[in-house]
Amino acid sequence: MTPSAGRAPDARDVVITPIDLATKVDEALDVQAQAFGLTADEVGVRRHIVLRHLAGPGARALGATNGDGRLVGFVYGMPNDRAQWWSGVVEPYLRRAGHESWLDDSFTITELHVLPDYQHRGIGRALITSLTDSAAEPRSILSAIDTESPARALYRKLGYADLARRVMFPSAPSPYAVMGAPLPLRR
Repeated sequence: MTPSAGRAPDARDVVITPIDLATKVDEALDVQAQAFGLTADEVGVRRHIVLRHLAGPGARALGATNGDGRLVGFVYGMPNDRAQWWSGVVEPYLRRAGHESWLDDSFTITELHVLPDYQHRGIGRALITSLTDSAAEPRSILSAIDTESPARALYRKLGYADLARRVMFPSAPSPYAVMGAPLPLRR
């Protein structure tokens, strides 16, 4: 029986492993589109962004696949680089909040998404903790839409705290929060 037939998928058969995100970029963006509500145009733009990120030093990704081999979630990140676009956007907000130093010696979680039918089953937690456990940096930073969402609740449980709020990214309709946590993340 499929999830759409009324039964939630079994997350016990989900396996988390390193993935070559460049070869699975379209599958990953399909997960992100379903989880985040992206349009086809937004997916096209993000495809180029993901591929550019993956060319950076230290970028790595993990995927969560179900028993059928389908990608149901993914996370990727990299050591933060102040020369990157994201750092340039968030830096003034962090500076005003007294947290600019978080841009140094931090591992950035760039994207974390899980298909809606697989959410609230510990997959996102397993993805982010597995990725950050292998980070050489002593802390992690990320940005999330600045609303009280299940994602923000998860990040808080893992030890992330708000460093800056009401961060506006160009062309984003909603403000974001930048969050940071010491590594390893809380369990």
